[in-house]
Amino acid sequence: MSILTEVNTIDTTTPTSTESEAINETTIISEIKTSFTSEEIQKLLPHRYPFLLVDKIIDYVPGKKAVGVKNVTINEPHFPGHFPGRPLMPGVLIVEAMAQVGGIVLTQMSSVEGGLFVFAGIDKVRFRRQVVPGDQLVMTVELLWVKQRRFGKMQGRAEVDGQLACEGELMFSLVN
Repeated sequence: MSILTEVNTIDTTTPTSTESEAINETTIISEIKTSFTSEEIQKLLPHRYPFLLVDKIIDYVPGKKAVGVKNVTINEPHFPGHFPGRPLMPGVLIVEAMAQVGGIVLTQMSSVEGGLFVFAGIDKVRFRRQVVPGDQLVMTVELLWVKQRRFGKMQGRAEVDGQLACEGELMFSLVN
């Protein structure tokens, strides 16, 4: 906010406290990481090939949600057997990929630092579209709640080309 010193002139030499707060808030917001590379994901999650199912995080809101990408390729180890001549990404791996995106949100929460989150349950999971080699799976996982810093519930949604492939609720438990 500027200070009016004379009629129709504005003094802009001294920022008011509101302007200083806005500058500080902008600085803090710009310091928050909103995406993660594959290398950064490997520093956060214990999963490794062939079970690391998130290639990058394209949107991250601390303590709230993450959007991750999985590039599905024919070279993945499950495709020769699921199914020969008609490769489909197994539904359990789609759910696991969503859980790994959720793990990014959970591992970044300061109150749970150093622990390992594992599945405690899955509810209302539905598969709406097949996922095949060449697809890009975009997964959005939002934190619904955390109880006693040990249990969490998230809503996951996986899409291919804007079409819903899978959705459901994922429950997690923190183990030390």
